Amino acid sequence: MNGVTDRSRTWARIGVLALLWGSTFLWIEVALEALAPVQVTFGRCLLGAVTLLALCRISGRRLPRGRAVWGRIVVAAFFCNALPFALFSFGQQSVDSGVAGVLNATTPLWSLLLGVATGTERGPRPARVAGLLLGFAGVVLVLAPWEAGGAGGWGALAIVGAAAGYAVGFLFMGRHLVGRGIPTLALSAAQLTAATVLTAPTLAAGGLTPIEFTPGQLGATVVLGVVATGVTFHLTYRNIAAEGATPTATVGYLLPVVSVALGAVVLHEDFGLRTALGAAVVLAGVALTRRPTPAALPLDRPLSRREQGVRR
Repeated sequence: MNGVTDRSRTWARIGVLALLWGSTFLWIEVALEALAPVQVTFGRCLLGAVTLLALCRISGRRLPRGRAVWGRIVVAAFFCNALPFALFSFGQQSVDSGVAGVLNATTPLWSLLLGVATGTERGPRPARVAGLLLGFAGVVLVLAPWEAGGAGGWGALAIVGAAAGYAVGFLFMGRHLVGRGIPTLALSAAQLTAATVLTAPTLAAGGLTPIEFTPGQLGATVVLGVVATGVTFHLTYRNIAAEGATPTATVGYLLPVVSVALGAVVLHEDFGLRTALGAAVVLAGVALTRRPTPAALPLDRPLSRREQGVRR
């Protein structure tokens, strides 16, 4: 019964994570109307860190201690927070929020590729190789490099790079931070704090200009930092601890549904046929990479008569 309950909780976290993470691209789009990309990046890190530090204070959790642990936290903060957050803020200056969600769905593909390369995933089977190729073909279809400007040009490539950064970050977090006796709330608070410190110097690059908010833009920025960054990142950490890095990355292929729907309904974005086909190809590729490996037959079990006949 406990196993069923734990599994239900995991799927609940995945569902909530997909909804919150998928809305991130909408909040970024609105925040960019008032803020420079570096301001959006720093602001979401700061608000997210403050939120999680407050939750640590309320729950009595202490931040990790030790130079070695903090060194690993800084590495994770760079790849999973500072770098991808900056790339998303830059990329969405020229890419619609719905398309950003589609391109972010490549995170599981990068995660699998890195897992195979580092030995944390089993060797590639034909279905997984086909899934990787199909997924990246979908990205090419969305980017449309044969058209003038493509789907956002460098901005779209920046978002693909952000998805790869997430994959590196998830893998590093899964191998070097979770499962070491440190509460995930403390880890996520520490990591966003480190990301805030890492992104602060970037404000010198156009981030010191005066800010003028409308109420909607201010609200979007707060939601982006508190909910879509702070709460979502903590749920991500919890899921990595419970399920592992690669299964957590598969949340990425649920995001286009949320991001495209919100972009079309709230921002009235145009989602063309080519982009829709590209999204379908990406998701099909991800689905192939996530097909379960057939269980190996036990070596010590007795052979059936049919198997004995085949062996003869």
